[in-house]
Amino acid sequence: MSDRAYALFEEQQQARGINLDEVKARLKALKIETPSWGYGDSGTRFKVFQKEGVPRNPFEKFEDAAQVHRLTGLAPSVAIHIPWDKVDDYSKLRSHAESLGLSIGAVNPNLFQDDAYMLGSVTNANEAIRRKATNHLLECVDIAKETGSRDLSLWFADGTNYPGQGSIRKRKGWMQEALTEMYNAMTPDMRMLIEYKCFEPAFYHTDLADWGMAYNLAQKLGPQAEVLVDTGHHLPGANIEHIVAYLLDEKRLGGFHFNSRKYADDDLIVGSVNPYELFLIFYQILSAAGDSDAAVRKNVENIAYMIDQSHNIEQKIPAMLRSVLNVQTQFAKALLINHEEVEAASNRDDVLGAEDAVRRAFEFDVTPLLHAIREEEGLPVDPMKAYLSSSYGKDILVRGKGGASW
Repeated sequence: MSDRAYALFEEQQQARGINLDEVKARLKALKIETPSWGYGDSGTRFKVFQKEGVPRNPFEKFEDAAQVHRLTGLAPSVAIHIPWDKVDDYSKLRSHAESLGLSIGAVNPNLFQDDAYMLGSVTNANEAIRRKATNHLLECVDIAKETGSRDLSLWFADGTNYPGQGSIRKRKGWMQEALTEMYNAMTPDMRMLIEYKCFEPAFYHTDLADWGMAYNLAQKLGPQAEVLVDTGHHLPGANIEHIVAYLLDEKRLGGFHFNSRKYADDDLIVGSVNPYELFLIFYQILSAAGDSDAAVRKNVENIAYMIDQSHNIEQKIPAMLRSVLNVQTQFAKALLINHEEVEAASNRDDVLGAEDAVRRAFEFDVTPLLHAIREEEGLPVDPMKAYLSSSYGKDILVRGKGGASW
């Protein structure tokens, strides 16, 4: 890192009234959970391109995840998906994770791949299938207890393809019934994070199609239920930062699944298509961090930042490195917003002045800041370069092709 470059950056930010010590402290506290499935062979419904060296079991997924955390210091926990990551002894998996400096993060039930779920899982008209799906949710609560996981992350593919295929109102009731049973099985320190998606694979209606439906359900379940915002699960043009601000004000923003999409799906690397949107999401979060309402501030502190990507054509570990580093970059830029300047411009009806105060932070090159942070933390200044120059990517090729896949 150039000391001169950082000195210039520091001088610029001090002139703008930015406390760089506070910025650094917040950057060092940022933690991003990576998904176990992002390290294995996965991808679109059209074709999964198998790569050499992908993990053959959950234990090897954690070994790959440990590389990402070792190089970035950003990713100390790994989400698991059941049954993709099913093992006979979860205490053994937990011990393995801890030996690598990791913890097991959110537990994600799978209610979309079993043949029985073709017409729905917890909203299926068949009571026996609903019971099977609910039992799987309860199984995941038990797994969370064994792994010490706080969060249960729920996404449902349930919906219909044609008018008349199912009763929308009955399905709504069945969804609440199943999640109520799961909610009642949770320990007091657990959270249920309810995800939504506007469409796909259900093309006429999706049972949890938007944030309002997820929020309404969370409200009915209780304070341990919150909304999970997947950045790729919205209709084109959706103002995601508006949704984030609204949920924060309601103290119901549980977390994120970060990714990007250009059209409909959500498996591109976060920040690769619209980094300004990611920056603006963090702007709303950091604005709420200074709210006068202690409950809003507490919500900000408890947000789970998680990656949800299935890298189909990319090499798995480099793709995950790029993902977490892109999140860190936009978070760093958002920390440079002078909120007092924004508010002052807004209060005097200076529309362009307020917009400029936000956008100017986005336009800063935060590379000197991130390099300084990594040096202080004893991390490689360029984590991607450090990984590519290491032997790890070559060493894992002995695993062969066709490891743990969907």
